[in-house]
Amino acid sequence: MSHSPNQAILLTSSLHVDDARKAIAALVEDLIEESKTINDPADVETAALDQAINRILAADLLSPIDVPAADNSAMDGFAFDGKCLDTNSTAITLRVVGTALAGKPFEGSIGPGECLKIMTGAVMPAGCDTVIPQEFTSAKDENVIEFKQDQLRPGENRRLRGEDLKKGKPAIAAGRLLRPSDLGLAASLGIASLPVKRKLKVAILSSGDELCAPGQALDAGSIYDSNRYSLTGLLNRLNLEIIDCGIVHDDPVSLKQAFIEAASKADVLISSGGVSVGEADFTKQIMQELGDVGFWKIAMRPGRPMAFGVLKPVSGKFPARKTLFFGLPGNPVAVMVTFYQFVRAALLQLNGANQTEPPLTQAIAEAPIRKKPGRTEFQRAILGRGADGKPTVLLTGSQGAGILRSMSEANCFVILAHEQGNVAAGDWVDIALFDGLL
Repeated sequence: MSHSPNQAILLTSSLHVDDARKAIAALVEDLIEESKTINDPADVETAALDQAINRILAADLLSPIDVPAADNSAMDGFAFDGKCLDTNSTAITLRVVGTALAGKPFEGSIGPGECLKIMTGAVMPAGCDTVIPQEFTSAKDENVIEFKQDQLRPGENRRLRGEDLKKGKPAIAAGRLLRPSDLGLAASLGIASLPVKRKLKVAILSSGDELCAPGQALDAGSIYDSNRYSLTGLLNRLNLEIIDCGIVHDDPVSLKQAFIEAASKADVLISSGGVSVGEADFTKQIMQELGDVGFWKIAMRPGRPMAFGVLKPVSGKFPARKTLFFGLPGNPVAVMVTFYQFVRAALLQLNGANQTEPPLTQAIAEAPIRKKPGRTEFQRAILGRGADGKPTVLLTGSQGAGILRSMSEANCFVILAHEQGNVAAGDWVDIALFDGLL
């Protein structure tokens, strides 16, 4: 493989977040190229519209019709031939000869000096190319309207056939992570199902002798495993198939067997715990036996230690795909931050999405934020709005990597760049919203 993650083991200093992201994207691209040689028809399937949310569109969706299907009115008003606007008179008087409703076209035609009362979306009748909004007219009697000539130009307030979308043209490009508006667009074209990429199978596990499943009694020194439940929620946002491999004890035999079993079932394996300096020695050994995995120190907070790479295909597994592997830190907040920063984009890329990075926006810091240059920080915060209407952001208290409450109370990350130092109250900062992302 041309982009070996094991190169990262040789680094003596922490890896820049952007460099880590690029290395992961390059390795995922290698996996995509390798998978093309498998040519597995099961990689694409058909999903009904009500089951297609957050799936990846597998092929361009071509419109089977013109949109709109006919010239129609852009608003409620009166349709007429715009040629009458070329006269020298200051006011136009027209006789109303009928009504056109959306879904109920007027069957006749409109002659000189005549108009048609028309509703938004109604088909424009023969002889009409212009619509005067109803509020710009006055009634001279029950069937005659009048309006000033300078209130519009010929052709205004008419939607042309195919103006939004021509028949045979792409309505949605392949690779789109399908959103509610995309499903509505497909439905508006009369399409009931869509070709989508197969759901990635993602295995998750937590490692650590101290971990206990929720609902069980805690032994002395034990803690409840929260990471698998956070990861399940994060993965469900992407509509992926989740394989929960549970809690694995901190011993080489159990961990190796768990990795082998997960790799036999999944496209991606995400583990949490066991990657910090001093506790990952046997994990490194196992990974070197099973695949090509590097252990990284990343210049970020939280989430400094992380493992990344691929596990070799398991004997007898078909198709014989390699399994993408992420070894995330054990701290609950660090798990969610590293998923946000690295795993989410890699999953979308591997599944064929053409847009993998979440959008950023900005807000004004309500209070000072301490920050050391030389690392990227992801502070948990609440986005609000000041008295002047401008967006403001305030941290959710202590930002320790083990304080999951800082994530639960937050609705966004404040992202402080690698070179950035302390932030003063009133400074603009980059933020990424949780909604629709986490």
